[in-house]
Amino acid sequence: MSKTIALMFAVLVASGSTAALAQLNPFQGTQEEQAACRPDVQRYCREHIPDTFRILACLQNNRARISRACRGVLESHGQ
Repeated sequence: MSKTIALMFAVLVASGSTAALAQLNPFQGTQEEQAACRPDVQRYCREHIPDTFRILACLQNNRARISRACRGVLESHGQ
């Protein structure tokens, strides 16, 4: 289940469209979690938007370069 949460979180971060996706899936990151990772997704993983699997993999592959806040979000969701 935590992988699903992280994947939906990645979609929300990448798209910035939280209202529409919140209706589709209740497992979204909080606004704080989205804010923590949005700059990293835009900086390191932009070319993978909207592919959630690739965004998550990209964040994991760039773990050493992403912000401490975003790393914390990934870790809190078991990633």
